Amino acid sequence: MDYMVLLYAILLMGIAGIILGVVIAAFVKLFRVKSDPRADLALELLPGANCGGCGRAGCADFAKALAAGEVSPANCPVSSSEQISAISIALGIDSGKVERKQAVVLCRSFIGEVRKMNYNGVQDCVAANMVAGGPGECRYGCLGLGTCARKCPFGAIEIIGQVAVVHRELCVGCGKCAAACPRGVIKMVPAEAEVHVYCHSPIKGAEKRKMCKAGCIGCGKCSRMLPDAVKMDGFLAQVDYESVTVLDQEAVSAVKCPVGCLLTADERLTAAYNKLEGRGDE
Repeated sequence: MDYMVLLYAILLMGIAGIILGVVIAAFVKLFRVKSDPRADLALELLPGANCGGCGRAGCADFAKALAAGEVSPANCPVSSSEQISAISIALGIDSGKVERKQAVVLCRSFIGEVRKMNYNGVQDCVAANMVAGGPGECRYGCLGLGTCARKCPFGAIEIIGQVAVVHRELCVGCGKCAAACPRGVIKMVPAEAEVHVYCHSPIKGAEKRKMCKAGCIGCGKCSRMLPDAVKMDGFLAQVDYESVTVLDQEAVSAVKCPVGCLLTADERLTAAYNKLEGRGDE
């Protein structure tokens, strides 16, 4: 009798399994999402960084947009010229031309060495900015807690002396760091731009100097000497990245910014390491 019960149980379980399998197969067929072979091909050729620098949710979403003709391969900031060409040929579309961007941290406040309090809270710039505006006296400068560095998928940002610095050779221009900065200190600029004004504070020079000797004093010397390339926005000098005038080391040397705000990216990085190692501001 026990054998009959066991046999019936096995039989019922087998029948239930068959029915369940048929139902699952029917649902899979009914609700199956058809894959676009062009999108699959594009996804295989993309670098797979999923950085979001193209403005899409990730590489898969970007691949779908490529297949639909909504974007061009050049919209991917991570892809090399060879990858862009391969995608263009594979999909039979124009590779497009998109201006490459790179991040720049428009601050060098660590040189000023001004801290209004010791911050012992969460090591996150967003959180610190919400607590009395962060540990620094300047409300426009880099907080230096490394949120941008942690967000960068390529390790292009380093915190040196309480301020973030971008390594240009590693930055692909995905923009994740700029989106993460609660103060907007990080800007996305043309990748070929070599010279920047490393200050983000719009307040008057005299007030600025009370809290940070590294800030732009708004003297206007750079804008007078390079009127096509540097503009004054109130008390803050700003490089006009749309200008046809290309700023380089020679232009920086000619201006001789009295507070050292106008620098090439290489000079900025060297100054950061020099200060960290006790070799002076520059």
